[in-house]
Amino acid sequence: MRRIGVVLFDGVEELDAVGPWEVLAHWTRTHPEDGWDVTCLSRDGAAVTCAKGLTLMAHHSFADAPALDVLLHPGGRGTRTQLHDGEHLDWVRRRRAEVPLMTSVCTGALVYAAAGLLSGRPATTHWGSLDLLSELDLSIEVRPDDRFVDDGDVITSAGVSAGIDMALHLVARLAGTERARQVRRDIQYDPRPPV
Repeated sequence: MRRIGVVLFDGVEELDAVGPWEVLAHWTRTHPEDGWDVTCLSRDGAAVTCAKGLTLMAHHSFADAPALDVLLHPGGRGTRTQLHDGEHLDWVRRRRAEVPLMTSVCTGALVYAAAGLLSGRPATTHWGSLDLLSELDLSIEVRPDDRFVDDGDVITSAGVSAGIDMALHLVARLAGTERARQVRRDIQYDPRPPV
């Protein structure tokens, strides 16, 4: 069984975590034959309070999480303290050494940049944080117009709803385009903004 881990932390933007979770959990539970599972982890394994007040429970702590094949780091106001949290940045660097595919949503890319994961690579983040992404590492090729950027073993995505697009891209990459289309149809993801 291959595993995807979604990082949870106080101040995580709800949809950054729950949007991709919806895509990935629907896929893995509806199509177990694909051999993937998705789980959530927080530093201590406890519940977190999201940016808008929603409480989410983790399945694992960082210490007892299973080996992962994909790590998804969401964004949110909680990432601002992580940029200066040596323990968290070291944890991210250790995951980079053992997790084949690192992904981020929104300002999760800032954490990856602060940890040195995006040096010399193309990347994106929420439009309001593009300048900060560049400031964190001048060698990053910032892609302001991309919903997500797939650079092989690192995928970054823009703000909030772009994480759903990135998660569907991830399903397509891991299980094929037709599977991703099935998941998209099942969850009725067909954005038509009313305004």
